[in-house]
Amino acid sequence: MEFKSLKNIETSFRQIRTMAIAFVVLCALVTGYALWSSYSFAEKQREKIYVLDNGKSLILALSQDLSQNRPVEAREHVRRFHELFFTLSPDKAAIEGNIRRALYLCDESAFRYYKDWEEKGYYNRIISANINQTVRVDSVACDFERYPYIVTTYARQSLVRSSNITERSLVTRCRLLNSVRSDNNPHGFTMEQFTILENRDLRTMER
Repeated sequence: MEFKSLKNIETSFRQIRTMAIAFVVLCALVTGYALWSSYSFAEKQREKIYVLDNGKSLILALSQDLSQNRPVEAREHVRRFHELFFTLSPDKAAIEGNIRRALYLCDESAFRYYKDWEEKGYYNRIISANINQTVRVDSVACDFERYPYIVTTYARQSLVRSSNITERSLVTRCRLLNSVRSDNNPHGFTMEQFTILENRDLRTMER
């Protein structure tokens, strides 16, 4: 009779121990799931940006990984430089303003072109002949397989005079380096070794 009681007590302890282990495992699973859910929720919340529109309404926006948007920013950086550097009007202040903003996006290689053209009187001829020069970037080819990135830009220039319009082909190449973002350089790139590969007349049309 005593042996049967001992067996019952041993069986009861074994059942209690099994139930305790199962309870501990269940608690660990619940705790792990809660932590994982909290982390996932926090990550999703960090992807949301609330933008205050003129101090009146909140607009929900979704943030993106910086690397996903980098190629787009690189092409826009190069495009913006060409628009500023090669768009000229017969106004000295406007020319100097555009050139100054363009030089924030590139190193001294672009500055050397500017000084060379200035010494040769190119900008003075633009002003005296009342010429409006505009540029249209057709494509920007970037090689993101290696760093610094090699960029080749294909564009068209138009020189509008009172009597005619001259269209030019413009092909340039540069290397693109990651840089610090600022008001003058919002995309965070710096162009270096800027080189004009081609800049030739294609046609002249009478107005």
